[in-house]
Amino acid sequence: MKNFQFKIQQEVLDLGVKIKGVRIHGINNTVYFSSLNDYIDVHVKRLLENNTLDTLKENQIIQGFYDLHKEVGIPKRKNLPASENLLKNLLKKQGFHKINPLVDIYNLISMDTKLALGAHDLAKTEGNISLKLTTGNENYIPLGSEEAKVVKAGIYSYIDDANDIICFSEIRQVDKTKVTNESEDIFFIVQGNKETSDKYVEEVAKELITVVTYYLRGVGEII
Repeated sequence: MKNFQFKIQQEVLDLGVKIKGVRIHGINNTVYFSSLNDYIDVHVKRLLENNTLDTLKENQIIQGFYDLHKEVGIPKRKNLPASENLLKNLLKKQGFHKINPLVDIYNLISMDTKLALGAHDLAKTEGNISLKLTTGNENYIPLGSEEAKVVKAGIYSYIDDANDIICFSEIRQVDKTKVTNESEDIFFIVQGNKETSDKYVEEVAKELITVVTYYLRGVGEII
């Protein structure tokens, strides 16, 4: 199994970022078992019943991400917090678009808890992964884009030892490490902000491990 460390820069923690890294390996991400489809259906129904566009505006955790973004100079336009973006799409479409079993699970947990969750295929990362402030010379190709984007200095982001951003802030993941049906060894971020306690973030990390390993097998740990 690949050896790597998850490193966190103190300057990022000083901003109020709350973070737990999770690793789950030995995942089977190829099959939607009927029990997983039931899990998805139940959670989608509950999310549609319990959220509106108005309640999203009032949610303190979502606002906490906007506060973080403001702190580091991320413009509000087109940079919605991950959980808000997912929930807005769900509410507007009144339905849930499936991607693959693992992505669906962590997206549902993100919408339910309002935390930012992301997943990265460790077979595609180089060396260690660090959550740190950008210097401006990192490589960054957002998910769905073919062109590299210029990155400002001072934006907290997840970066591997190849100096590749694998997640810009907690907003955008990248093609390099995206999870596919073949992915088996996964690094997850579970991130909160000043409006969330460390305990809450840890509880969600544990929930992620429990749900993923129940439906997709594998062995998980908080790292």
